[in-house]
Amino acid sequence: MTTSSASAVLSRWRWFFLVAAVYDMALGLAFFFLYDPIFKALDMTMPPHISWVQLPAVFVFVQGFGYLLVWLAPLANLGIVRVGAVYKASYAALAAYYLLTDQIPAMFFAWFGFFDLLFLIGFVWFLRWAGRGATGT
Repeated sequence: MTTSSASAVLSRWRWFFLVAAVYDMALGLAFFFLYDPIFKALDMTMPPHISWVQLPAVFVFVQGFGYLLVWLAPLANLGIVRVGAVYKASYAALAAYYLLTDQIPAMFFAWFGFFDLLFLIGFVWFLRWAGRGATGT
């Protein structure tokens, strides 16, 4: 792969990670600050303590921040992408399990799982490209 074509491909990957960053950071912020109207709109019962919503929300925000670091320097942050792939696979699998066993508390959790599956595919694709494309093999 030539240097200019590798640079063009890397530029597209950077946009992908920016989308991943904005997605997770926005979800984290929304569930941290707007949990009450979100739960009311979904007609869901609030958990016994707000920390059950805010702690995972902070985690999702921090994951998004990690993807922002990948956006800034994709090849220097492959470890973040690997952790992100595990995170996306875990959420997608758990959402699928709850959907298939008819235990999902609200359908939007299944949609988040679907989007995480798409991000997972992208993360794995990027890691494969970084392993081959960046070295020219």
